[in-house]
Amino acid sequence: MAETPYKRILLKLSGEQLAGKYDFGVDPEIAAFLAEEIKKVIKTGCQVVLIVGGGNMVRGAEIAGHGIKRVTGDQMGMLSGLINSMALTDIFEARDVQTRCLSNIYATQIAESYSYRLAEKHLQKGRVLIIAGGTARPYVTHDTAAVSFALELDCQPVLKATKFEGVYDKDPAKFDDATKLEKVSFQDALENNSIQVMDKAAIGLASEHSKPIVVFDAFKADNLAKAARGDAVGTLIS
Repeated sequence: MAETPYKRILLKLSGEQLAGKYDFGVDPEIAAFLAEEIKKVIKTGCQVVLIVGGGNMVRGAEIAGHGIKRVTGDQMGMLSGLINSMALTDIFEARDVQTRCLSNIYATQIAESYSYRLAEKHLQKGRVLIIAGGTARPYVTHDTAAVSFALELDCQPVLKATKFEGVYDKDPAKFDDATKLEKVSFQDALENNSIQVMDKAAIGLASEHSKPIVVFDAFKADNLAKAARGDAVGTLIS
């Protein structure tokens, strides 16, 4: 396999993608497939950081209300992301992918606490790094956390997994004539409300620091390795 031009990439997954064929929880087959795809990237010498959301269990903004505060709801969503990260860590290790889970939520019995130096140490030893708990702050999504940690850990680019091939001019789930876009500017991604692949705060942060985002189907064989090589996969937001 050809070497990747990137030293380090960050992959953002949603909780719903991790649920796979189930309505709730983690689909082990999806996690195992992902482990094998990540192996292909590791073989090129590229380091991998992974952030997974918690929407397969709890969405903070949706569960808030009826006595549950928004802050509490968001914290529940962060814990859901931590649960997903724990599952991925075990499944990856079972597939011979050395993995470490660092949590931004204090949960020292089940995960190491995140710090920049510890993250760097694990990555330099060739381990896959899963960062759990988002930013540990309410009103901040896992998407925004992904861009923030990509900046902190100098990941290039941010790879945003979706169930489609990339960004379309309209919702491909609703419109058969939707056209895939090869490239989208940060400005268009922010101003066009039909582009919903990532929340606007995340895109705004990426735009401010010129951090490219690749939106692609991570569950198509070899797509992750292609994206890590810099091949034209999905849609580039830059």
